[in-house]
Order: sequence, then C-alpha cells, then structure tokens
Amino acid sequence: MQDIEKFISGFNRFQQQYFNENPDLYGNLRTGQHPHTLLIGCCDSRVDPLLLTGSNPGDMFIVRNIANLVPPCTPNAPPGVSSAIEFAVCDLEVDRVIVLGHARCGGIRALMSPVPRVVERETDFVGQWMRIAEPVAARVKRELAHRDSAEQHQACEQASILQSLDNLLTYPWLKRRVDDGKLKIHGWYFDLESGALMAYSARQQQFLPLVCPLTSAR
Repeated sequence: MQDIEKFISGFNRFQQQYFNENPDLYGNLRTGQHPHTLLIGCCDSRVDPLLLTGSNPGDMFIVRNIANLVPPCTPNAPPGVSSAIEFAVCDLEVDRVIVLGHARCGGIRALMSPVPRVVERETDFVGQWMRIAEPVAARVKRELAHRDSAEQHQACEQASILQSLDNLLTYPWLKRRVDDGKLKIHGWYFDLESGALMAYSARQQQFLPLVCPLTSAR
C-alpha cells in the first residue's frame, strides 16, 4: 500500500504541475500529439527517458522493450515495436530517432552470461526476443575473448545499440526519410554508474561523452 500511496501522491504533483500551474500544455495536447523525437529505450526501471532528459509530456514518442532492441524489417518482425516505429515515422513524422541503451543492462547480461533456470517456465518470450542481439553477443565474445566479463558486457551493450541503428535502416520508409535528410538517427548510452551520457560518433567510430559525469559521482 505504501507504493500505491506514493504513486497517488506523485500523480497529485503531476496534476498540480501540468493541469494547474501549466494548463496550456495539456490544453494543446488535447487536440493531438506532435512529438519531435522517437526514443527507443529499455524497460529497465532505472532508465526513464522522460526523467533522464527532463522532457515534458508530448515531447517524445517512446518505445520501451528489453535491451532497447530494434528488430529488422522482416515479414515476421514483432509487430509491437515495428508498428510503433512505423507510426512515429510515417504518421507523426518525427525529426529524429534515438536508441538509448545503458550500462548494466539485464537483457544483455543474460545474453552474455546465461544462467541455467532452476524452474522451467511455460514460455520463453525473453529468450526469443533477445535472439535479435545474438549475433552481436557472439561477435563480442569472439573479438574480446581476452577481456573480462564487465568489458565484454559493456561492449555488447554498445554494439547492440549500433545493431539497432542498422536495423532501423532496413525499414524502407524510414531509410527514405534519412536519405532525404528529413530524419536523423542517434545512438545514446547512459552509464548509470558514472552518470555520463554518451553518443555514438560515426566519424570516430566510438561512443563519446555528450554529458560528462559529475566529478563527485561514484
């Protein structure tokens, strides 16, 4: 019940902020949404895109799934994620797509260091979903076999972001907008240990700091 009370108190603060102190925001949003950004992030409860970016309601169209993966455009692509991408790009006509990954991702950890189950489940939806990133994990294990598990995990977290960017370009209507200069795609990585936000630089072929960690961060 304490959690429920916390949520209700939080909604009261939200209501006060957006319906009392700033009524124009939802007044404008009642007629429809016009987000400028599609953000594809992880379900991880520690990585809330709106909280991390200080965005208001209506700023972002957000898709969250385990390990912030984008499936390639195939006839059997999972329709949930693919349909959200299609709607954001084709109907909402967002200006940019951000794939936001993060450190200590549980989905990537399970892919890189699988733990045998004590009790078998009736389903394996997580395992099926994470197969999207299996080629990335295999490459990281092969190329970084001499590195420790923490380095391999981080490398796979970042490489899976790049795979998702590549997979975005397999959607023909998205690639056309990128080629026409109407859409930008970005790969971001949140290091929740240091508090830094990093972005992939195609020119330097590495993730570079967008926001450096605080000097006091531990």
